[in-house]
Amino acid sequence: MKIFYSSKCLIYGSSEHPESPERVFSTAKFLKEKGFEFIEPKPCSEENLLLAHSKEHVEKIKSEEFWDSDTPAYPGIFDLARLAAGSAIEAMKTTLKGENSFSLMRPPGHHAGIDGKALGTSSLGFCYFNNIAIATKFAQEKMGVKKVLILDIDCHQGNGSQEIFLGNPRVLYISLHRFPFYPGTGEKSEENCLNYPLSSETTEEQYLKILVKALEKVKKFNPDLIGVSAGFDAYKEDPLAGLNLEKQTYQKIGKMIKDLKKPTFIVLEGGYGKYFPECVYQFLKGLE
Repeated sequence: MKIFYSSKCLIYGSSEHPESPERVFSTAKFLKEKGFEFIEPKPCSEENLLLAHSKEHVEKIKSEEFWDSDTPAYPGIFDLARLAAGSAIEAMKTTLKGENSFSLMRPPGHHAGIDGKALGTSSLGFCYFNNIAIATKFAQEKMGVKKVLILDIDCHQGNGSQEIFLGNPRVLYISLHRFPFYPGTGEKSEENCLNYPLSSETTEEQYLKILVKALEKVKKFNPDLIGVSAGFDAYKEDPLAGLNLEKQTYQKIGKMIKDLKKPTFIVLEGGYGKYFPECVYQFLKGLE
């Protein structure tokens, strides 16, 4: 398992904001101590941003003259967001070469739609560009990959990813998420976007049973590549979200994905608690 990471992603934000530099810094430190191999990513080109986003949205982020309630126009954020998107592309490319890879970068991406704010929300939800969508589009349009599964295990539904891929028969989007909850979408499935809304009382046993059902749909779809929108905020003690998952639940989830026997790249989304690094580690252990 190769990990794409750059300390440049730590230079924006604040300790008061939930999507803080500390969450990724502590996770990188923890994984380095566990012996994982780290690779410095390259930024995504503006051309490749347009694979998933409108020119107007790209120019808006580039201008740094926008206002968003929880996704500020930090100085230099355009280049930092390009680096996160580029990291997702590099992870995808490495996976296609034969080794599953993880993009451990911020900002996250799955709430960013074609024009930024996707249906169902008035904010970008900490996201500037949709990293996993850009990597998926790159795989299909520039590398000849036919079918891709995007499995979203973040506690929040990836409304941006759904907006970008809704109706695309070459992409299967599956999301297990808390509902009703931010961003207010994902109550039901639509076409190729399969949504599994979960109550806040969902137990580990219930969650894993639903995931088994969802993965049966994957076998029928038979993807050539899997991209995981890996959020870890369904952990029971996450301060921003939370279901009732344990740290070890993530190892079980990772093992279930591994058992699909498909090339898999992972892109970081949410996860904000004290035990976030260990949840990530357990997930990667399951995939190894």
